[in-house]
Amino acid sequence: MPVKGLLQRLQDKEDVVVAEGYVFEFERRGLLKAGAFVPEVVIERPDLVKGLHEEFVNAGSDVCLAFTYYGHREKLRVIGRENEIEKLNRDALRIARQVADDTGTLMAGNLCNTTVYRKDNKEAIETTESMFKEQIEWAVEEGADYIVGETFNEFGEAMLALECINKYGKGLPAAISFVPLEKDQTSDGSAFGVACRKLEEAGAAAVGLNCGRGPKTMLPLLKEIRQACKGPIVALPVTYSTCTKRPSFLSLQDPITGQRAFPVDLPGQTCSRTEIAEFAREAKSLGVQYVGLCCGNASHYIRVVAEEYGRRPPASRYSPDMSQHFIFGKNKSSEDPYVKKLLA
Repeated sequence: MPVKGLLQRLQDKEDVVVAEGYVFEFERRGLLKAGAFVPEVVIERPDLVKGLHEEFVNAGSDVCLAFTYYGHREKLRVIGRENEIEKLNRDALRIARQVADDTGTLMAGNLCNTTVYRKDNKEAIETTESMFKEQIEWAVEEGADYIVGETFNEFGEAMLALECINKYGKGLPAAISFVPLEKDQTSDGSAFGVACRKLEEAGAAAVGLNCGRGPKTMLPLLKEIRQACKGPIVALPVTYSTCTKRPSFLSLQDPITGQRAFPVDLPGQTCSRTEIAEFAREAKSLGVQYVGLCCGNASHYIRVVAEEYGRRPPASRYSPDMSQHFIFGKNKSSEDPYVKKLLA
């Protein structure tokens, strides 16, 4: 039986749980360089990329997102591997397609900010369109169910990505999201609600935010977007404890050294699972249909999101159950001398 597509799920008011965060997870594993953040692991260890797709699906993700984030021509040029761009993209798409087929999930192609787009610069815009075009066409040829365009700082680049998906994507739906950093607007001065509404009106299947902000500082912007947009909205925060003073993970400081925590000292600022659960509950109450986590995500986090959205993925078999704990469990008494000694 064919897998229900993204548009049909959203039209049927179903929720779509999406695990992202491949870049940071492979950096943690010593298989991707912080700084360039290029997914070379796709070429060098495709087995591990396949394994992470499977792990995220097991934890509740409805989507295998092809690991082509920062796999575009400009980033590969920076590390001297531009001649491998087609291989990296096609391999990533094929790996994701295989896991999606094996698990009955969706497979999405992936575009992101190009780092070369410049407003009102014809040459930069043409270069950006060319970069989008080739990645979109590879995604279509390798059987993507839809295409994600994400972490756009500027409204203009986000709209260009959507226009390119509409132009070259052979009718594939698009989920487009901005990265909110220090300011509550895009870098070219659009309020996120206004920018998302324009993308929605231009035909995006879902619009919203990913990356940049943690749960607490993304939620106020999601409320703004919810009020501005009629259709499905996207919410994929990072898993770091941002706050009003430091709204994005780029501005977090190490509490000991006072230095910028991004990227190598971010582990000391991770969200608790309770924070992730609270975010998921509030996102659900806002009517966020396309939900997940971005940088810093791991399987135990996405399982929490899935469970708060009413799912019970295979990984829920191993969700915490402290009733079985030898100290805190229901079969232990706080009057037990051994337990009292341990808790003293």
